[in-house]
Amino acid sequence: MIERRRSAVTSWPILHGLLGRKGTSLKRVHIVGRKNSGKTTLIVEVVKHLTSMGYRVGTVKHTHHRHELDTPGKDSFQHRQAGAAAVGILSPGMAAIFWPSDADQPDQSDQYDRLSALLADCDLVLVEGDSGTGADRIEVWRAATSTKPMVSDDPSIRAVITDDAIQVSVPVWQRSDVVAVATRLFELAGGKRA
Repeated sequence: MIERRRSAVTSWPILHGLLGRKGTSLKRVHIVGRKNSGKTTLIVEVVKHLTSMGYRVGTVKHTHHRHELDTPGKDSFQHRQAGAAAVGILSPGMAAIFWPSDADQPDQSDQYDRLSALLADCDLVLVEGDSGTGADRIEVWRAATSTKPMVSDDPSIRAVITDDAIQVSVPVWQRSDVVAVATRLFELAGGKRA
C-alpha cells in the first residue's frame, strides 16, 4: 500500500530551452494492450487513486495514427505553418505546447526526453500505448476482446493485468485490485514510498 505523501506546492519546471534540452529520465510505465482491452479505464482509475493519495501523476497518450492536434485556421496553427519550431498556447486554465514529431522514427525516446522537462514534477507518468518502446510495459488483457495476449509474442512485457484466467510466463496482476495495481506500477517506475 502506498502511504500518503505530504502535500507540497511545487512549481512546474521552467520551459526555457525545453525543445533543445534533454530532461532526466521519466518515471514512466507504458500500459499496452489490444483495442478495447480497458487501458484507458485502468489508467483513469490508477490516476484517481494515486492523486487521492497526494501523488502527482502525468499521463501521455501515444498513438500510431497521424492526428492534427492543433486546430487548422487558428493562430497557433498558422504559427506552425509559418515555420515556428514549437508553438505554445496559454489560457487561464490550460497550457499546451506543439512541436513536430518525426513520424517515421520508430524509436520515440527523443520525444519522451522532451516531455521529461514538462513532467519532471510528476511522481509517475503512465503512457497509454507505444508497445514498441524499450521502456517498461504492462499489458492489459481481456479474454472477451483478444484470444492471445501480446506477451505471448513479446516476453519483454513485464506483467499482465487481467481478471481472466491466463497462462503466461510473467506475473499476473488482478485488474479488480486497483490499489495493488497502482502500487506495483508506482514501484516499477522507481517511485519511492513516502
